[in-house]
Amino acid sequence: MVVALALVSACASAPRKAVDPEASLALPGGEFRFAHDAREAQAADMVRRAVEHAGPRLSLWGTFHDPVTLVIHPNHAALERAANRPGHDFLRAWARFEQVEVQSPRTWTRAGASQKQVDELLLHELTHSLMYQVSATRLTWTKKGIPLWFSEGMASYTAGQGYRVPSLEDLSRFLHDHPQADPLARAESLYESENATVYGAAHHAFDFLVSRYGEERIRGTLQAMGRGQDFPQAFQDAVGIPADTFLRDFRRYVYLRGFKGGRINPPEPGMGGLRGENRGLPWIPLFSKPLPPTSGPPDTTLGDTSPKR
Repeated sequence: MVVALALVSACASAPRKAVDPEASLALPGGEFRFAHDAREAQAADMVRRAVEHAGPRLSLWGTFHDPVTLVIHPNHAALERAANRPGHDFLRAWARFEQVEVQSPRTWTRAGASQKQVDELLLHELTHSLMYQVSATRLTWTKKGIPLWFSEGMASYTAGQGYRVPSLEDLSRFLHDHPQADPLARAESLYESENATVYGAAHHAFDFLVSRYGEERIRGTLQAMGRGQDFPQAFQDAVGIPADTFLRDFRRYVYLRGFKGGRINPPEPGMGGLRGENRGLPWIPLFSKPLPPTSGPPDTTLGDTSPKR
């Protein structure tokens, strides 16, 4: 994707470029620093503006208590090295507790990136860093057991990226076509082969969580982790049900097409692909024949869903 959707976290490391102390940015929600080579001054200005623009949406979830350094890399290869993710061509940034690695916007395409694209990307990434800081410390942020669906769903929801992911109907068709696959509870096993489905499921699950229980209970989940709880207990205490119960409810809602008031007809012959609004995402084939009758979604069991970073 030109603007990365599949952006997750990794273990922390120190900035590799000099930080300009005069380029730091103090906002009501936190302090931000920028590290880059001299030739990336224009890119740094775009990143700085994106951080400023992100403030109002980030305030939904809290404030940063540690400064965040945004390290701007001159090309994609440098980003992959910093993120320790070789072969991830779709990446444009990588978030950690106190640092965000960013590929220089001037290299995203031949024409470079627009400010709107940089705004969307940085809002997504900074949501990750904020979630880590509100829910943990430098020593515990990788140990909270936060599942990928929650982390990526929260970032996608906050950045308003629902238009980039496969629709609920696409997700329903996937669940019917792959009854043993679970892009929510077993997202890690599908990450490489069904990237778009995993991130689409995460976005829709988090949106469903907000619609049903409200943003206050999500803040409560983060705050409970900040007081020392791991994700499963924090989610149950704040939301009122276990996370696996919530996922079964959401899976059933999607599988039975609750968003449509019931099942719908299969696509017409020749439709073949996702809607045009999902440009840039890996293509997922849709059904071209009627779905088999079923009584409900397969009942999968949550395993270890914490990100293995």
